[in-house]
Parts: sequence; C-alpha cells; structure tokens
Amino acid sequence: MPVFAADLARERPDEIAVRDPDKALRWADVDDILNRVANIALATDLGPSRRVAVFAENAAETALAHLGCLLGSASTVPVNFHLTAEETAYILVDSDARLLFVGPETVERAVAAADIARAEGLRIDVIGWGVNAPGVRTWADWLTSGDPSHPPLDVVPRANLLYTSGTTGRPKGTELPPTMFAGGSTMAEHLEGMKANRFAQFGTHLVVGPMYHTGPLNGMRLLVRGVPMVILAKFDAEKTLQAIHEHRTESSVMVPTHFVRLLALPDEVKKKYDVSSMKLAAHTGASCPVDVKRAMIDWWGPIFIDAYGATEVGTTCQITSTEWLENPGSVGRPVPPFSVLVLDDDGNELPANAEGRLFFKDATGRGVIYPNDPEKTKAANIAPGVFTLGEIGYVNEGGYVYITDRFSDMVVSGGVNIYPAEAEQVLVQHPALLDVACIGVPHAEMGEELKALAILRDPSNPPEASEVLAFCRERLSHYKCPRTIEFVDDLGRNTMGKINKRKLRAPYWEKA
Repeated sequence: MPVFAADLARERPDEIAVRDPDKALRWADVDDILNRVANIALATDLGPSRRVAVFAENAAETALAHLGCLLGSASTVPVNFHLTAEETAYILVDSDARLLFVGPETVERAVAAADIARAEGLRIDVIGWGVNAPGVRTWADWLTSGDPSHPPLDVVPRANLLYTSGTTGRPKGTELPPTMFAGGSTMAEHLEGMKANRFAQFGTHLVVGPMYHTGPLNGMRLLVRGVPMVILAKFDAEKTLQAIHEHRTESSVMVPTHFVRLLALPDEVKKKYDVSSMKLAAHTGASCPVDVKRAMIDWWGPIFIDAYGATEVGTTCQITSTEWLENPGSVGRPVPPFSVLVLDDDGNELPANAEGRLFFKDATGRGVIYPNDPEKTKAANIAPGVFTLGEIGYVNEGGYVYITDRFSDMVVSGGVNIYPAEAEQVLVQHPALLDVACIGVPHAEMGEELKALAILRDPSNPPEASEVLAFCRERLSHYKCPRTIEFVDDLGRNTMGKINKRKLRAPYWEKA
C-alpha cells in the first residue's frame, strides 16, 4: 500500500483498521496484506483487461482482495455470492477474470464455476480463505508468495466491472462510472482523487450490505484515506445497533429494508444502544417510504443523504434530510453532470409537476455503457448521454424529482435489482405452464417482491405452486425467483405478443 499506510501504522499502532466477526486487523497488518496482494497482482498475467473476480460473503479478506488488486492495477469484478455455479461461470468468462477469490460459503460453487469456465477456454486460478478444497490455493499460502514492499504508484488504476441482472436473461457488465471512480492516469493521481469521497471526513465506517454492491464496496476504498471499517457478515438489525454502539461508527450505506428492520425492533432493544456517533447514513437502492424515512430521521437525526441512481451511471439525484423534510418523498435534485428530463410517450418534454417518463442527460455525453455489449449500450441511450432508469415521475417547481411508478420491468426488492426475464425464461420450461409473466408486487419489508402469473397448459390438472417455485429455485439463484405464483387465464398479450406489465401490476398496488 502507499507509504501513508505505513505512516498510519506508526501513528496509530493499536487502532483496528479492519474488523469483521472473526478477526481484527491493525494498520500494520493491512499494510502488509495490501502490499502483497498488489505486488502479486502486478506480477501476474491477468489478460488484456487485467480482471479478477471476488465471489465471497462479507469479510475482511473480501475488502482486502478488492483493494489490494485495485492497487495492483487490476479491475475487480464483485460477484453476487448468491449466484449458482453456472451463473458465476458466465460472469467469469464474460469478464475474462484470471483470478477468483472465494470464501467458505462459496467455495463449492466457485470450483464448479471455474471448471465450467476452463472448459470454455478461460485460464483462471482460485484462491480461498477459510477453505481446504482441491484446486483452491489458500489465501495465506498465496500471500506468502507476495513482495511485502510498497507497490509502485505509476501504475494505471482500473475501475470495477459490475454485473447487472439481464433484461433479456443474461447479466451485463458495466464499469464503475466516473461519478463513482476517482480515475486518474496513475495510482498516485487516483489516490489523490479519493480525497473527494464524502465519507472520508468521518471516522469508522460500518458495512452492513453485501460487498458486491457499489455502496458497501465503497467502504474498502475508505481505507486508503485512513478510515477504519467494521464489516458485518450479514445484516442483522440488533447487531447493527450493537456495532454502532461498541465501535462508535460514524458512517454507513443502507437501503430501505435495513431501516424497516431496524424500526421493527422492540423499543427496549433500541434503547439499549447509543447511535449518537453516526454522522452520515447514505440511503440508496430504492425509494424509501415516507413514514419509514421520517421515523429514521426522528430516531437518528437528520444525518441521511438519499442517493438515487444506478450501477451504470452512479448517483443521478441526491437529497439531504433537511431538504427531504421540506420535500417529503422526493429522491432529490440532479447532481452534476446530470440534468433531468420528463418526457411524454411521444418524446415531448413536460412542464413542472406533469407526470411522465424520467430521463437524465449526462453533460459528459457518456450515459450508460456496457463494455461487452454495444447493442445494449445503444439501446440504453435515446440520444448521446441521454438515458432512463426506467421510471415514471415528475419534477416540482424547485427541481426536486419524485418517482411515481416504473415503466421498465425491473423489480427492486430489498435494494436488489431483479429482472423478471431471467425467472420467466426458466418457468416457461415447466411442463405444466403455457405462458408466464413475472411482476413486482408490494411487500411490507422488502418494498416489493417478485410474483409469477402463469397460464396452465391443462387447467383441470394444476401443479402445486410450491413445486413450480422449487423448479425455478433449482435452476436460478433464489433471489431472482418469484416468492409466489398465481395461475391466471390471460396475461393480456397484444397482437405483437407484448405484455403490459404496468397493467398487470396495477391491481396489486391498488390494494397496498
């Protein structure tokens, strides 16, 4: 790691730099590990794109693998740890990853995924922590081969490649956008650019979400600014309060489902923990219900910043708690380089307070980019740098954006984006089903959940709903599968075979 990490070790020798449920590492430990990871990465042939993948649950090693490889001029690919071996293999091949880091919870799927990828011609090695499996080199052994000296700072920083679920059934890789990646032509410039990170001005950062998401992943980058981090393996409402209380954490990134679960704790549990150390909680992933947001502000104070956007472009709108109290329900005003457009179905711009399709204009002209899919890139932008996140809403006279509905098929459940096409393509293979459509329906805790509507081949002999759902879960990551299924007579396909999912969703949301 750059020399200042060694300086931190001298200045704060007893401070815990990274803590997870199983270990606590001081700055000297972190310095040594990052140096070794970076130098191994620099000495390894990682292919033309210099990519490595991290397929592991939250842990200190997960953060250090990402950060060490970044320092070693590698582009890391965070892989959702819920994915099956086949889904993981697709990402490995598509990204051309040459190293795969895994934890004990993912090692079996990782080995199977690596074997599938190798059969398709990919050269990849697997490194794991807390594991003892054939074909997997242990993290400790791998580290011993690394040079502990500080890596050079004249290497090129490379952005993460993140995968979104596929609108047509295949996930697409998109690089961490300039709004979220400090860039720079050298690592020295990149590290200097990290000073702009809003979290860097605060103390210990708490990671509660899975580190394959951009928000939680941001915590590892804070280490280079001398900000310690506490990593929870999985979100647990009371353990989150306990971590804030015990470690006096000052910042975190959360989604509305976290707020709902925290608020659901009994009052006597909430009163046990002091959360006054918290100074910034960034909220992302989905629009937060007004009553939930107001309750969190009443409890923790006006420390929340809502960031509305997407993996492909970063934050497009932002709003502070003070602004939100004056404009309840808004996701904020556009932030540079973005401006907002509200268009009708014919592409005409609408005035303030008129509901229409929300589009954003990127002043840099970049817009949405999928490096391995020029056709999808072209489809995502209606004009150079003008794109939509698939939602319907309006902008008030003060320039604040409000979301009212979605015209894309995407479902946001617990802050996780789910594209129904993946489940639909699996379910339609079930021998008892003639046609299937999956939609988002209300869910008190998750915001919404995926529901399947299916037409039976033989209505007189319907299968058990549980059997159909199990069929899907056997073939697809569980989080991508519907939680419920309803057998219907018609899906309303038009003469072109298209389904109006907004119309299918409406009855469920009207009851909410």
